[in-house]
Parts: sequence; structure tokens; C-alpha cells
Amino acid sequence: MIIDLTACQSLEDVEAAVPDGALADYTYMTDVKLRSSMEVERGLYMAESHNVIMRALETGHHPRSFLMAPRWLEQMEHLLASSTGSVDGGDVPVYIASEEVLEHITGFHLHRGALAAMQRPELPDVSDLLARSRRIAVLEDLVDHTNVGAIFRSAAALGVDAVIVTPRCCDPLYRRSVRVSMGTVFQVPWTRLDTWPAVDVLREAGYCTVACALSDDSLSLDEFVANPPDKKVALLFGTEGDGLSRRTIEQTDLTVRIPMAGGVDSLNVAAASAVFFWATRALN
Repeated sequence: MIIDLTACQSLEDVEAAVPDGALADYTYMTDVKLRSSMEVERGLYMAESHNVIMRALETGHHPRSFLMAPRWLEQMEHLLASSTGSVDGGDVPVYIASEEVLEHITGFHLHRGALAAMQRPELPDVSDLLARSRRIAVLEDLVDHTNVGAIFRSAAALGVDAVIVTPRCCDPLYRRSVRVSMGTVFQVPWTRLDTWPAVDVLREAGYCTVACALSDDSLSLDEFVANPPDKKVALLFGTEGDGLSRRTIEQTDLTVRIPMAGGVDSLNVAAASAVFFWATRALN
């Protein structure tokens, strides 16, 4: 159902026009720490832009509501129809407001046209995900949502079967991660571990655990690909500042580095993951 708020001139007008708390999913959106915890607690995530919303709906995710400027409604009609059975959203609220009022609600300029509050899907069981995968990525304590989104996009493009994130890794379904991934976070199976380190869990599931890191005894990526292990592979990537923890590296089967030139010792974790994913694509 379309809820027209275009006559509202301020946030106070909006609050008077809609039921109490109806737009709570869309407030405090520039507060990363608050939103990250709040979205998980409420069982939601935000999809931003036509293309990202389309990917979410195509994956079977369910919308809670939509928020957009009037000029985007026509472009969104087919998505509303596909997800709700009606071009006006059916029973799903579709809030329409001026761009100025949208900025008051969300705290930022919604230049990508539309937002959707989506129901957060239940994460798969770790053991089930490991059992049905062959080449996976493990993200240890990454804090930058842009990097996480970029890693998911590379994982989707280069055939990585799944991604596992550690308890302190940032949320792959946070708005920036979703946007940077171009919605590919919806198509790459992923889940979150309850505890870490848990390298033994990976090894018990039949994986060769590979620390993607610098160390004195590391193999070059060329050497690793030339003599790959005869088992499934888990590629482990560490946090942006310090990389993988020493404790994790000590527990893995191998440490592998990217051969570098020009006096450069390492790449950004998102760039490094793309190199590893491309080089090991034949291991699937």
C-alpha cells in the first residue's frame, strides 16, 4: 500500500502522519555502530538502490517496507509487483516522500532512489555450509564494511562457494557492504561462527586451511597453485590493520603470500582476496 507523505514538510509532519514507530527501520542510518546492532536485533537489513533491491528480491528475501522519492515509484513498480503481487506494494507499506524529507528521516541524501527494509534471512548452519562447499573464504575480524562488500563481490564473480565470518567481523548485510557488493552478498552463501579461532572446525570438515599472510616460511601463491592440496580449501584473510592473528596463523596448515614487486609488501585485504580467488579458481 502506498503511503503518500509528499505533503509533509518536516520530520514532525511525518511523525504526525504515520503510526508511532512505523518508520523506525529507517532512522539513525548514519550511526554505523547503532545500526549494526539494531538491525541484527530487529531481524532486518537495508537494501539501497533499484539494482540491490532487485537482487534481494530475486534471491527470495522478503521486504518489510519501501521508502522512496516520488520520481522513483514508476521504476520500482515491477519490483513491487514481483515481491508483493501488486504495483502498489499490496500489504507491504511503500512510503513516498520528498527528497528533503527523506533526508530528514534517514540522515543522508538518498541519491540512489529507494530503500527497502528487508527481513534478515536465517543464517545457514556452519557444518552444513562447510559440507556442501569446496573452496571458501574466512574473514577474521574485518571492520571495514567496504572491504567486506568488495570481498563478497569478488567471491561471487570468481566462484567461491561460501564465506564464513568470525564473531567480531562486521556485518555483511550492513547497507554499505550490501551496496559495495552490488547485492552479490545475497547470492554467496555465508554464515557467522560463534567462536574464533576455530581452525580445527575447518580442518575436521576436510579443509586445507590456508593463512593468506606474510611470514618467513610462507609459500608463494604461484607455488601453492602449482601443487594444490588434494582436499577442500579454506582461504583465511585477516583484519585490515594487522592481518591474521599470530594464533590463527600458527593453527593453519599453510601460509601463502602473493608475490610482490616494486617494494610493496602487501595489498589491501579486498584486493588480496580477489587475487587469491582468481589464482585458485581451478580448485573448485
